Amino acid sequence: MSSVDYCLPPSIKRAIAAWVAKFPKGRQSSAVIMALRLLQQAEGPLQDHHLSAVAAHLDMPMIQVESVFRFYSMFYQQSVGKHVFKVCNSVSCYLRDSEAILSHLEKRLGVARNGITDDGLFTIQETECLGACCQAPCMVVNDSTYHYDLTPEKMDALIDQFKQEAG
Repeated sequence: MSSVDYCLPPSIKRAIAAWVAKFPKGRQSSAVIMALRLLQQAEGPLQDHHLSAVAAHLDMPMIQVESVFRFYSMFYQQSVGKHVFKVCNSVSCYLRDSEAILSHLEKRLGVARNGITDDGLFTIQETECLGACCQAPCMVVNDSTYHYDLTPEKMDALIDQFKQEAG
C-alpha cells in the first residue's frame, strides 16, 4: 500500500487531535510519539505508509517521523508476541548476568531473540539501559511493567502467569 492510498482512521485522528491540543499552537509535531503509539496499538507494526500519514497529519517532514520511529524501541516494523520481554543489556545488567537471563528465556520459550513463540505469546528482545542499575538485571514487559533483580525462577513464574492468563 502506498502512502497516497493510506489515510489515518478517524478514531486515530481524533485521538491525535486530543494530544496535539496539549501542546502550544504550532507545536503539533510534539505529539509524534503518541501518534505513532496510537497508530501501532490500532493497526499493529508500522510501515512506511503509516509514517507518511503521521507526517502529513502533523505537518512535519517524513525524515523527522522516521527518526523518532527508529530511535525508540517501542515501535515495531515486524510483528511481535503479545508479551514483549525487553531485557536490559547495559553494563550494570550485563555484569549481573542479563545474558544468562536472555539465554534462559530463549531456552524456556524455544525462540531466538526478536522471534515470536509459536503460540504468539512471547517475543524476547534486548534493550538499552532501563535506568534501574541498582536492581540489575532488569527488564520491561510491553513497555509498561518493569521487573527487577531477575532470576531464571522469576522468569519462569512470569512466563507461567502469562500462559495461565492466556488459557
